[in-house]
Amino acid sequence: MTKNASRKKDGVAPVHVGPDWHIADIKAALDKAGWSLCQLSIYHGVHRNCMGVALRRPYPKAERIIANVIGERPQDIWPSRYNEDGTTNRVGKKPKRPAHLEHINLSAR
Repeated sequence: MTKNASRKKDGVAPVHVGPDWHIADIKAALDKAGWSLCQLSIYHGVHRNCMGVALRRPYPKAERIIANVIGERPQDIWPSRYNEDGTTNRVGKKPKRPAHLEHINLSAR
């Protein structure tokens, strides 16, 4: 066995860890409801891969559609993407700068 093969087997690749539903669970719930990600995308008039994007990164519109079909709230499926009050934790907000960079004025450039 080569070194690279042993690294892959040891789990060096990044693994999603968190409270969000697993992608397979979301797909299974959609299947149980009689939908696929592609069918949902086409039905809602977006690119056929659009709903699949929401499984990997934040996409509020697609998250709401998927959650509605499953019968859950988006914040229950993806709690890491929402605040406790159910608002998204990313819309229209820039990430806060680390404290050690607060004194640097980037707009002066």
